[in-house]
Amino acid sequence: GPAVDGAKIAVAGPLGGQFLLWEYATAVAGRLLSINPFDQPDVEAAKKAARALLDQPTGGGTDKPAFTVDEVQAYPVAVKGNDWFPAKTRSLADAITALITAAPRHGYLAVQAYLDRIDDASASLLRAELARKSGLQTTFGWGPRFLHSTGQYHKGGHQNGVFLQLTGAVTDDIEVPDRPYTLGTLQRAQALGDGQVLVEHGRPVLRLHLTDRVAGLAALLRAIATLPDAPKEEVAR
Repeated sequence: GPAVDGAKIAVAGPLGGQFLLWEYATAVAGRLLSINPFDQPDVEAAKKAARALLDQPTGGGTDKPAFTVDEVQAYPVAVKGNDWFPAKTRSLADAITALITAAPRHGYLAVQAYLDRIDDASASLLRAELARKSGLQTTFGWGPRFLHSTGQYHKGGHQNGVFLQLTGAVTDDIEVPDRPYTLGTLQRAQALGDGQVLVEHGRPVLRLHLTDRVAGLAALLRAIATLPDAPKEEVAR
């Protein structure tokens, strides 16, 4: 159906009853989507990829960006047999356009924000803006917590998604006890690992790394604002 801005849902009732209702709804939705909500093979694949990155001295993420502009580094991830990202792309608006264009008919756009949902709350504004500009069904999730829910569908569901990953520089990092890495390194490895598995499943991924989170998010919102709105009658392609 068409992209909808501001869709809301309200529920009421005993907490235990709501748990039962939504667990049952999840099972039914999984059946309709042809996925097993009680299995997570692709989630485990992303975990393995993240662990492999953490075993590297740098924790992964040493590739050079395709371009850097306004405190944002762009890392398009190549998909075998699908050159979706034009080599001469040098602007955020063009990069976003390339990702949107890569979506197949009846596809969707998933925004994966590996950021702080409190300090970087403005990232949540991206979903509605991208839905309006792209005409695609658009989802938003804070990483890495979405990996155990929609993360399974992203990789094991229908092959019709394109993915915008957001990562950010960490200023006040915390060491993980008894581990040779920090929470920031762990979060980055989870993003890169999931992106790696998505690409292995043929999904286009554009990772935008914010070297300054506030300035980078503002620049990204400005770039999206310059894109033309999708026709109002246009449904998800």
